[in-house]
Amino acid sequence: MSPKKHKGMRTGFTTGACAAAAARAATLGLLEGRVPDSVRCDLPSGQPVDFAVTDGRCDELQSHAVVIKDAGDDPDQTDGAHLTADVRLLPGEPGRLSLIGGLGVGTVTMPGLGLEVGGPAINPVPRCNIADNVRAAAGALLDDGGLEIGISVPGGEEIAKKTLNPRLGILGGISILGTSGIVHPYSTASFRATLVQGIQVAAAQGQDTVVLTTGRRTEKFAMRQLPHLSPVCFVQMGDFLRAAFDTLVEVAIDKVVIGGMVGKLTKMAQGATMTHAGRGAVDTGLLAELAADIGAPSDTCSAIREAKTARYAAERMQTLGLLGVFHQALAERVVQTLTGRYPRKFQLRVLVCDLDGNKIAEAASGTDR
Repeated sequence: MSPKKHKGMRTGFTTGACAAAAARAATLGLLEGRVPDSVRCDLPSGQPVDFAVTDGRCDELQSHAVVIKDAGDDPDQTDGAHLTADVRLLPGEPGRLSLIGGLGVGTVTMPGLGLEVGGPAINPVPRCNIADNVRAAAGALLDDGGLEIGISVPGGEEIAKKTLNPRLGILGGISILGTSGIVHPYSTASFRATLVQGIQVAAAQGQDTVVLTTGRRTEKFAMRQLPHLSPVCFVQMGDFLRAAFDTLVEVAIDKVVIGGMVGKLTKMAQGATMTHAGRGAVDTGLLAELAADIGAPSDTCSAIREAKTARYAAERMQTLGLLGVFHQALAERVVQTLTGRYPRKFQLRVLVCDLDGNKIAEAASGTDR
């Protein structure tokens, strides 16, 4: 089965689905004496999908199979990765399945991920999916012995350097992920999951502060401003403001710093819980109000109100020499809005930078001000 079309773009398959398919193919190799060139694998949803299998080989005791990940049209760092399964017999251990991580699969070094520290970074749903597919293929093999399933990803250590795995304490390789088995192009689900995990790991490490940023540029800015904090404290929330704050409440971290620029901060100030540009327009009326409050001329305020972007307001304020005080007012409005939504939950600090990563303003609530 080819990945389905979704909103005009081709879907792909997760590392977890590919690992399960490789494991099933290798198990069939032990059972039948030959690794198949393709294998039908059940996704976590139960949907059967055919995967091409490469580098299949086996003998009486062990078998090897590879499924090359196709991420569809998603710009996934693991696209083209060789998800590899080596399955070997465990004589005298009927029914037992042992899942281990090999070369290129990360090792968990920090608590907070719901995985055993020191174990392989294979998430719970892929673990179950791999086991289910192996049991379905093994049949009578498990009557007399068990199976050890080794999952590896050649080159996974280099791929992982381009991900947030090291920040989460996953070292030496990639994670085996996927709750549905399907990768949707430009899906926000994986980013949201990484955000939540990042906050959970910070809490599990005993950190009392999390720094939320909207992207890499604002994260670098915040790290320069707060060099005393551990890297695990810095979490890119992207557009997921509500998910970030709800998770902070769940893990009981009450010191929060936001690093941002005028556009996203305006969305936060106006009360948006998802700050993506496609989820509603920037409230330029709010920016015009702030500009009026700091003494900007009425014609400037009118122009800001009619503008389409928050950046326009910043440019007009810079021309008037009011850039700093304008961003200060904006930061204070962000604090006001968020502390109103989460009363008595957080000590909140907002750091504002320009497009070059230079600090413009800062505001804080309560004792942090």
